[in-house]
Amino acid sequence: MTSAGVIKLLFVCTGNICRSPTAEGVFRHLAAEAGLADKLEIDSAGTDSHHIGEAPDRRAIKIAARHGVSLQGQKARALRPEDFNTFDYLYAMDGGHLFDMQSRAPAGHKGKIALFLAAAGQEAQDVPDPWYGTEADFENVFGLVQGASVQLLDRLREAHGL
Repeated sequence: MTSAGVIKLLFVCTGNICRSPTAEGVFRHLAAEAGLADKLEIDSAGTDSHHIGEAPDRRAIKIAARHGVSLQGQKARALRPEDFNTFDYLYAMDGGHLFDMQSRAPAGHKGKIALFLAAAGQEAQDVPDPWYGTEADFENVFGLVQGASVQLLDRLREAHGL
């Protein structure tokens, strides 16, 4: 936790337009509902730069909105070297992202990186990429992310006395 008492979380997927912006939006929503918006800084990024500046996928926006979660205002960005210093926790959406992030992390920062679902205590390891799928695939991702986010928020509250 930073000196200001704010815990900084970064969710990472490939292009930062489907999974990680969904996780950012869901986690931000849950933090606000729990009265913790001022205690958590939440962001997302992608391991590649193909979609920099783009809004989340329209299907992700639609599914999130259906559940009362806003993804408005989010713009895709790429994972930056300084993110490893800035964030307290960096959550990979799948094993490929985890490997990529661990290989980029400076010495002493690999311990901040975890697989999102595993960090939340879920048995499933990867959040599947819905990009080439249907709206049902985006709905499935939203459900996985929401369930894991509830559990992860509980774990962070316990670990940090929030």
